[in-house]
Amino acid sequence: MALKTHHKWLIGGFSSFVVIFMIASGTFTYIIFVKQEINYNLLNQKLNEIQADTQVKINDLVESVSETNEFINTELGSISDEISSIKATTSADFSGIVETAIKSVVTIKTSAGYQGSGFIISGDGYVVTNAHVLADDSGYLASSITVITYDQAKRDAEFIGYDGLFDVALLKIPGNYPTLELADSDKVQIGEKVIAIGNPLGLQFSVSEGIVSAVNREGTNEIGAYIQTDAALNPGNSGGPLINKEGKVIGINNFKTSGGESLGFALESNYIKGSINEIATENLNQSLI
Repeated sequence: MALKTHHKWLIGGFSSFVVIFMIASGTFTYIIFVKQEINYNLLNQKLNEIQADTQVKINDLVESVSETNEFINTELGSISDEISSIKATTSADFSGIVETAIKSVVTIKTSAGYQGSGFIISGDGYVVTNAHVLADDSGYLASSITVITYDQAKRDAEFIGYDGLFDVALLKIPGNYPTLELADSDKVQIGEKVIAIGNPLGLQFSVSEGIVSAVNREGTNEIGAYIQTDAALNPGNSGGPLINKEGKVIGINNFKTSGGESLGFALESNYIKGSINEIATENLNQSLI
């Protein structure tokens, strides 16, 4: 009798253990399922938030790109209109030259409050101008120099050096640009047509047309190194190029007479070449042109 009772107790205990184990397993499985469901919901919520945030950023980016494109198109349209206006003021001899040449002409502004013109002579951003354009009221180099390209982009310029005798200076700006080529000024003829490109009186893209009225004229340095022209020159033209019908630079606009007669003078291109290579050799250990 005692043996049967003990046997029933064992069977009952085992059954209870099985039931408890099944309940515990079911509970544990349910907890895992609930936890996974919660994690899934949180993950899904996070993904939805990321997706919504990404869409907002995409929309902002699309709007920004659209505004940038609109601004660029407006600027290009303005530049195109300005070039067309300039071309209309020059003769047929220069109709195909102005649009190309103007892309290599720059405006130069300094911390001293003065401005002038310059032109690019190498694709990697070397710029030629007059040294006096870069000076302050005391005759010293301005503390900062800004070059503005034809598309209105502003670049901080590095001063490389200058030739005080011929009033020539060399600058460097970052980037790649179209260039102007120097002609052989020994071949310049009296009477040939020329254009002076620059930034007179702060007006961008100004072109004046004239003829060569004399060559080998003396400047303030008493050297016969200047081309005389009746093309209108103003203070802002200083440092800009004097260009022939081949689109090449025959001189750098330097000064004009103060009388009523409109006489401008440009340093001949062969002297420019000599000055620039001297500056480059001294400061860069190389020649540029």
